[in-house]
Amino acid sequence: MAVPSDEKALTGDIVRLAGQYGRFDYRRVTALLRVEGWRVNNKRVERIWRREGLKAPKQQPKRGRLYLNDGSCIRLRPCWPNHVWSYDFVMDRTHDGKAFRMLTVIDEFTRRCLVIHADRGLKSDDVLHYLTDLFTRHGPPDHIRSDNGSEFTAQAVRT
Repeated sequence: MAVPSDEKALTGDIVRLAGQYGRFDYRRVTALLRVEGWRVNNKRVERIWRREGLKAPKQQPKRGRLYLNDGSCIRLRPCWPNHVWSYDFVMDRTHDGKAFRMLTVIDEFTRRCLVIHADRGLKSDDVLHYLTDLFTRHGPPDHIRSDNGSEFTAQAVRT
């Protein structure tokens, strides 16, 4: 199969436009090429695009809204300090491969970390101990947000 005489120039323009407009895929680059005067179709540009190893970055998912337009609430937005606290476990490993967990509690309004406690094994009793300590130091928050892990859904923590 013969290579068209303008293939090298077209490839150069495709690479140039892909570098200039990093978020564009081959379809949008095809449109830009047509604006520049190229008579080219999507399939040819896609073939060159793949041959040159060009890829458009994956589109990041949109963040969910915290509220609806009518003012009703889906997820509670923090409005003042001690309004909403979030707590969760973060897991990591030491250099020798042993796992440890960290209990983290943050105030969502101020984005202040209230406690980080690291240990090899944390249970629901530990969660209660640290929350009780925080309640005595800062006062209880109006709302607490957590995931559905077993440590947080334990009967003792819920009551």
